[in-house]
Amino acid sequence: MSLKIIPFRTGLAKNFKDLNVDWLQRYFHLEPKDVVLLENCEDSIINKGGHIFFAQWEEAIVGCFSFITMGDKIYELGKMAVDPNYQGFKIGQALLSFAIDYAKQQHWKKIVLYSSTKLKTALHIYEKYGFMEIELEKEIPYTRSDIKMELILN
Repeated sequence: MSLKIIPFRTGLAKNFKDLNVDWLQRYFHLEPKDVVLLENCEDSIINKGGHIFFAQWEEAIVGCFSFITMGDKIYELGKMAVDPNYQGFKIGQALLSFAIDYAKQQHWKKIVLYSSTKLKTALHIYEKYGFMEIELEKEIPYTRSDIKMELILN
């Protein structure tokens, strides 16, 4: 397997949007916050202190995720998507493992994520990596989210 995790660069913004739009349309639908984050990810994520990473298989960009700033050393793990043609190769787990290692290297306090109980496999993987379910606030960023999880890092 020739998988590399690479950081955001401007030329990959379209890949980030396309991977996420494809995933969202397959399982849910685009919501207003998705549009804000995906239309100009450099302004809405990177320039606000966030991060975006990509899974590169040989020369193809096949997956991605973002860290969205939530507060002092607290980040939301979001916009994780893997090209359906590359699913089954544990690319999502490689991205998640990289994300956790990166957050630890940055000495962050915790990673938070929002998901859906419809995504049983994803939830199982999050739990396998140490994420625990926490109370979902009343004002949630996505209508598709019915579960919130966090991973305490320190």
